[in-house]
Amino acid sequence: MSKSWLLKALAWAVGGAVAAVLSAGALVAIALAFAYPNLPPIDSLTDYRPKLPLRVFSSDGMLLAEFGEERRTFTPIAQIPLVMRHAVLAVEDARFYEHEGVDILGIVRAGLANVGEAKSQGGSTITMQVARNFYLSSEKTFTRKIYEILLALKIETQLSKDQILEVYMNQIFLGQRAYGFAAAAQTYFGKPLAELTTAEAALLAGLPKAPSAYNPFANPQRALQRQRYILDRMLEVGFIDEAEHARARAQELRYRRPSEVRVHAEHAAETARQLVFAQYGEEAYTRGLNVVLTIDTGDQTAAFRALRDGLMAFERRQHFRGPEAYVDLPTDPAALDLRIAEALADHPDNDELRAVVVLEASPQRVVAALQSGETITVTGAGLKPVESGLSAKAPPNRQIRRGAVVRAVRLANGSWTLTQMPEVEAAFVALEPKTGHVRAMVGGFDFRKSAFNRVTQGWRQPGSSFKPFIYSAALEHGVTPTTIVNDAPLFFDATTTGSQPWEPKNYDGKFEGPMPLRTALAKSKNMVSIRLLQAIGPQTAQDWIVRFGFDRDKHPPYLTMALGAGSVTPLQMATAYAVFANGGYRVPPTLIQRITDSRGRVLFEAEPPMLDPSTRVIDERNAFVMTSLLQEVTRSGTAARAQSTLKRPDLYGKTGTTNDSMDAWFAGWQANLVAVAWVGYDTPRKLGDRETGGGLALPIWIDYMAYALKGVPVQEPTPPEGVVHSGGDWAYAEFADGAGIRSIGLEDALPPTPTEDERRGILDLFRR
Repeated sequence: MSKSWLLKALAWAVGGAVAAVLSAGALVAIALAFAYPNLPPIDSLTDYRPKLPLRVFSSDGMLLAEFGEERRTFTPIAQIPLVMRHAVLAVEDARFYEHEGVDILGIVRAGLANVGEAKSQGGSTITMQVARNFYLSSEKTFTRKIYEILLALKIETQLSKDQILEVYMNQIFLGQRAYGFAAAAQTYFGKPLAELTTAEAALLAGLPKAPSAYNPFANPQRALQRQRYILDRMLEVGFIDEAEHARARAQELRYRRPSEVRVHAEHAAETARQLVFAQYGEEAYTRGLNVVLTIDTGDQTAAFRALRDGLMAFERRQHFRGPEAYVDLPTDPAALDLRIAEALADHPDNDELRAVVVLEASPQRVVAALQSGETITVTGAGLKPVESGLSAKAPPNRQIRRGAVVRAVRLANGSWTLTQMPEVEAAFVALEPKTGHVRAMVGGFDFRKSAFNRVTQGWRQPGSSFKPFIYSAALEHGVTPTTIVNDAPLFFDATTTGSQPWEPKNYDGKFEGPMPLRTALAKSKNMVSIRLLQAIGPQTAQDWIVRFGFDRDKHPPYLTMALGAGSVTPLQMATAYAVFANGGYRVPPTLIQRITDSRGRVLFEAEPPMLDPSTRVIDERNAFVMTSLLQEVTRSGTAARAQSTLKRPDLYGKTGTTNDSMDAWFAGWQANLVAVAWVGYDTPRKLGDRETGGGLALPIWIDYMAYALKGVPVQEPTPPEGVVHSGGDWAYAEFADGAGIRSIGLEDALPPTPTEDERRGILDLFRR
């Protein structure tokens, strides 16, 4: 036995004896005489205000996001279940309600245990731990221990036992950015404190000692050993009986996956964060504000899936751009798995888009490894999206070979297909036309890829989806659905357009001559829209479109406005189309429904909109006739797929494809829901010669509406007063029976139809 060991043992024995002799009163006397005046004030405890994160919830109570360095849910001591308190007290401070801040018996017991054991035991009470966590450094010195004891005694004179335990159980760090046991219950088990079992409470009670060492995600076996020790302690001190002890030890713990995400609403949550930060500043991240959005999780999930499926369908039509990366793979099987794991750490899975490292590659078969270590084999049709990369003639930077990092998707039948991350982007927003409540908001393919919210920040040309607002303006000037407008060529010089000479075309390059306004909108005839705008005047149209919420300066009063050459956001479009859907009222969109503080006090509540003359921006008759016209678009026009797929007539809307197919839109509604889909590249470029709003954006809209309208009865509008059915169509009463404008542009002639010889001559020119 060494001399140093004997001295250490003697010191502990003497210290233990002295501590046992000294009463708590004597310790207080010494503290008052020498160190008490130097103790810090404990205002942060007597007026405890923990840093609580900003939490964003859906309208149906689902947690969408947390913002702030610390995840914490403040829970009053009365709401902390007894089993959770008992688990903590059993392992940390069983005599908590008996001592006065310093447990003399505990210190002696710890001293004696340290003499006989290789590992040290602490004698810190819960009050001492609170003192240390709030006011002292983590260094282990004799002076710090003295101050810890003195602060504990001071705390006990100013706070009740329940207040001290409440602070401890809300403040303590428990790993995974979780502070306090309420946050830990959600983090590790995905449930509130009130639902914890004895076994789960004991697991969480083991975390304060060493959150990283006993983290069940990282060290499940070590965490389980600690949990069983705590269960034994709970039995030993009488908090549970033998039967409960046995049940708790037998329970199989099921942890929540750390990366689990319940619903993808990151863009909506980030928009809410920005709005709250603008109001509260940095306090937004520490006050424990709870922000309830109007987002519905079912609608949000349906919108997210529809958008991703739409973009992946587009991606399957694109050329393979090459692997995301190449890695050198060792031949040693033992080193191979580690190298694959390291490589895929830089290319995380993106929901269903799994990152894989290719192990073998040929035009007939690809074998690849997932991050989990699982090996997949892709053959046949699963290779079609990347077949150019499997060709022997593929350039080196596009070739799929051993070590290539690519994407794989598992299909419904269990087989795999190779693909690539989309470069194209999209936005989708749905809202209630009478309340403005945003039900779904998807700002892009993946928030991790880009936090840019294209719903609110993406200013793009709306193309033909803007035409209804020109038609709406024309209705106020005597135009009716039966007005005949000439679909014939037009040419304008620079003074007319405000920039350069312009010779507009229809999308299909054809001119069909005179046709009713209803047919022209269903077919999205550009020449008709331009003639309408000519007839009422660009300045008149500009004055009209601002009623719907569009920015005047983003829509210059030129004829190009007729084809949607201005700039809008998808949210603006949804708000504008809602005016048609709700009968003529402009209702601002609402994303944040309510904000409460950590105690549940309401700080903000969105007021219901007023559908009265103060918010009416167009006549009810105008909204009704436009609804009728836009129903034709979804019945027989460019969006006929909507009614044929969803099998209901109460669908209205308009496709939009901008010049050179750089933007694809569909904006439409049912009586209770407006939704807008946009597809395009962030840096505008052609989507493809045959890509249109009807082919790209409309399928996204339909997929979402299939979910949102399931079980919703058909609801078509009732004709308002002042509208009559005349000449086979609806019209304002004062413009019925031919009293309105009967025709526009009939004096313009169609180009002559080429003869057969002329047609052959044109073809010969193209062949040359």
